[in-house]
Amino acid sequence: MILAGIIKLLLPLPAVWRTVSRFCNFMMYCWCEGLALLLHLNPYLKWEVQGLSGLNKKSWYLLICNHHSWADIVVLCVLFRKHIPMNKYFLKQQLAWVPFIGLACWALDMPFMRRYSRNYLLRHPERRGKDVETTRRSCEKFRHQPTTIVNFVEGSRFTEEKQRQLHSPFMHLLPPKAAGIAMTLNVLGKQFDKMLDVTLCYPENNRTPFYDMLSGKLTRIVVQIDLLPVEASLYGDYVNDKNFKRRFQQWLNGLWNEKDARLEALYQHYKKAGQ
Repeated sequence: MILAGIIKLLLPLPAVWRTVSRFCNFMMYCWCEGLALLLHLNPYLKWEVQGLSGLNKKSWYLLICNHHSWADIVVLCVLFRKHIPMNKYFLKQQLAWVPFIGLACWALDMPFMRRYSRNYLLRHPERRGKDVETTRRSCEKFRHQPTTIVNFVEGSRFTEEKQRQLHSPFMHLLPPKAAGIAMTLNVLGKQFDKMLDVTLCYPENNRTPFYDMLSGKLTRIVVQIDLLPVEASLYGDYVNDKNFKRRFQQWLNGLWNEKDARLEALYQHYKKAGQ
């Protein structure tokens, strides 16, 4: 993957980039198959999945999901590898500069997102809107081949400490950040066939699911998938249109309220089942 990134960097030609991208997607698929095999070796692991039917590898999807653990990426890769185009994850801009990892992610066409804090924007108002423009440029490349863009809209993994710091109104989620998904829809909205709203939890390994996955102690993965239409009301200028921004945030918060209630029901169900 790193070699492919070097080739892509040294030969910035459209034909070369397309060939490298196809090769990288194939390598990522092989990686996902390897992960699936490793998870299959855990005899205690049970999958409970709803809503996987009706998907197509030749379609464009926007996938949004709650973010609980590093295990989430593994689960999404393994679960969807044969059902939708290879996942492209929104990554923090800082990862682009991590040796080897950044180059590999760039070769895989992972979109990088740069977020500025409120305090930074107060000191540097000229940077306002630059993070959104970065999102726009990242998404343009996906117009030419079926793609699944994955956005963990909370922007960070859920922890109780972050929940307190952000004064989250949700029991099991952080507040969603709307700008990235809004810009993605604005750039590629008409090209997306559907939106996948994924609710993911590890009801029996809620504290350390990634460690439990690595150590073979993960016992249950629950995934619920809602296939949503990409409605015209979701397209708009999130940066400059305040009315659209407010409506979009209300829509996303509504999804998050439903997701939070669903997670609470799942945790309560398995808590009672374990008693």
